[in-house]
Amino acid sequence: MPDTLEYKPPKVWSWSKPSGGTFSNINRPVAGPTHEKELPVGRHPLQLYSLGTPNGVKVTIMLEELLALGHSGAEYDAWLINIGDGDQFGSGFVAINPNSKIPALLDRSGSKPIRVFESGSILLYLAEKFGAFLPKDRAARAEALNWLFWQMGSAPYLGGGFGHFYAYAPTKIEYAIDRFAMEVKRQLDVLDRRLAENEYLAGADYTIADMAVFPWYGGLAKGWQYGAAEFLSVQDYRNVQRWADAILARPAVKRGRMVNRTSGDPSEQLRERHDASDFETRTQDKLVGQQS
Repeated sequence: MPDTLEYKPPKVWSWSKPSGGTFSNINRPVAGPTHEKELPVGRHPLQLYSLGTPNGVKVTIMLEELLALGHSGAEYDAWLINIGDGDQFGSGFVAINPNSKIPALLDRSGSKPIRVFESGSILLYLAEKFGAFLPKDRAARAEALNWLFWQMGSAPYLGGGFGHFYAYAPTKIEYAIDRFAMEVKRQLDVLDRRLAENEYLAGADYTIADMAVFPWYGGLAKGWQYGAAEFLSVQDYRNVQRWADAILARPAVKRGRMVNRTSGDPSEQLRERHDASDFETRTQDKLVGQQS
């Protein structure tokens, strides 16, 4: 028996009612700002406007990894963009990212600010700017970029496809959930087979490809995404699990996952980051909470 009555698309689609479900209040079929709002600017060369979603976490992990390597030019201010409140439609944010999606980066280190949007573009920009986490050998570089762009093309099936219909849609549609669950498990199998023969996605070295894929598929493997770990039998992908554990153990990754986070354990949230000492303050707050 079908979940709903058969839907017959109109000849010309029009936006006549809210779509329903989570995030329906910010969905609309047009671009551009909805209100005037300037973005704050801190004292560091890099200004990040983001939220601790998988796409946002990619960039904060990269920045923390660069700082861990000693690249002082990677110091950054991370400003919170609350997408549930529509901050991404403010005029200042749209000027940096006309697509109104987080994360967005403004590099103010030169004579003229450079805007960078789309998480994969930001990772590649930072890798080239600092000469880190992207191999110089042509073949190895190509492999890293293969997996970086694999993530960019694959994750919409996980988030906007499976995640939406499994966790957020107002109606559970069997066809949609089955279709995207099948695709996500295929993607996990692609990763598992690759990681059976390689320590990291591009080979022996940790690269921006791992930073891009980990927040989405590592998060899925560790049970952070959509409450779907059991449904998707993520424990069966042992090589993905091994890889996710190795990345999660990195101190910079632990820090990067905290930045701009607004959900989960409060002791693991750093809503905005403006100095490395912010993590120390957060750690002290956590210790005080445990003792009280």
